[in-house]
Amino acid sequence: MALLPLYIPKSARPRIVIIGGGYAGIAALTTLRRYSADAQITLVDPGAHHLKITHLHETFRYPLSDLLVPYSLLEQRFDCRHICSALAVNEAVLRQWQQDRCLQIGDETVPFDYLLVATGARQRECLHEMNAGTMKNVFHLENFFTISGVDLLDRFLTAHPVSPSCISVVGGGATGIQYLFELAGYLRRHRIHHGLRLVDDKERVLQQFSRGFSRYVEMRMLELDIEFYSGVRFLEQSDNTLLLEDKTGGQHFALPSILSLVFTGNRQDNLIKTNSSGQVIVDGKLLENVFAAGDGSVYPSPGSNAMTAQSAVRKGKLAARNILRHSGLLKVLEPYLHRDLGYVVSLGPDDAVGWLAVENNVVTGVPAMVIKEIVETRYDLLLSGVDTYLA
Repeated sequence: MALLPLYIPKSARPRIVIIGGGYAGIAALTTLRRYSADAQITLVDPGAHHLKITHLHETFRYPLSDLLVPYSLLEQRFDCRHICSALAVNEAVLRQWQQDRCLQIGDETVPFDYLLVATGARQRECLHEMNAGTMKNVFHLENFFTISGVDLLDRFLTAHPVSPSCISVVGGGATGIQYLFELAGYLRRHRIHHGLRLVDDKERVLQQFSRGFSRYVEMRMLELDIEFYSGVRFLEQSDNTLLLEDKTGGQHFALPSILSLVFTGNRQDNLIKTNSSGQVIVDGKLLENVFAAGDGSVYPSPGSNAMTAQSAVRKGKLAARNILRHSGLLKVLEPYLHRDLGYVVSLGPDDAVGWLAVENNVVTGVPAMVIKEIVETRYDLLLSGVDTYLA
């Protein structure tokens, strides 16, 4: 067991519940077990597996099973309990949990000394879906949670045997770009003659990064004959038509499209506010025994609140360390100061674009691929019980 600075355990065995088995939740789980052999840890998640969600685009090349880690395996590896359940989280519920120090899960009451809410942010809904229900011929990120990209696309194309048309990817953020290039490679390898286009309401792709990212990605799109419609809003995908709206003039126009993959990002209206140590704040009141981490939480600056796997991991690890410190004799907590040191966007199996150390320091090709492999290896080691993170 590793030594955690400023943590002097009490004699009582802390009971800790983690809600959410994503990157933040698993990082917290591994960190708790690293520094405390005695903690009684319960993980609550509705799935049977931890899903490495940032790799889902790779299921156009690899089986989905490569990205799944059974919670039953993690139970054995980290001596914890998994409860398969989904819990609704809101401010009223958080206040009640702080007061009761227990969760009601079905017929079972689960007591806790500390609770970590590590749920992710909700996916954004497009205007048409909110008003008119689910569209035809549309895939969202959630569709890839249980079916690989290969199987999902093969089933769709088998059920829709039409003459060559176009497949549209909506959203020029990191997720949309990664799916776009994986899809391009898949269509090329399998000699599928549908065209490919990207639709984004921004003027350039990867708007959140420097222009070096955009220039490189858009150059690669030109090389692959991928159409790019910028500054337009996605309205609807019907059987064989994509309906768009020009943001500047408001005109609606239609393009041929048999399928749209829509990646419009996460909603920002359900974020849980915390103090600098990860303890939840509701209506200005500190909930001392309730912590939050991951994409569903917002920490005060200067720590990074980017909705990235590495920020989620860092928040989860910090929250776990502070839970143990608060459960001990000193109760001296650590502030969240993490800043991302780099970020890489995959452009298929043989290319990538990213930044390292400084956001304007754009790296492409093999150097970017190397950074990506290092980041992925560190997380895989964490899942196996080997923590190579410095903090």
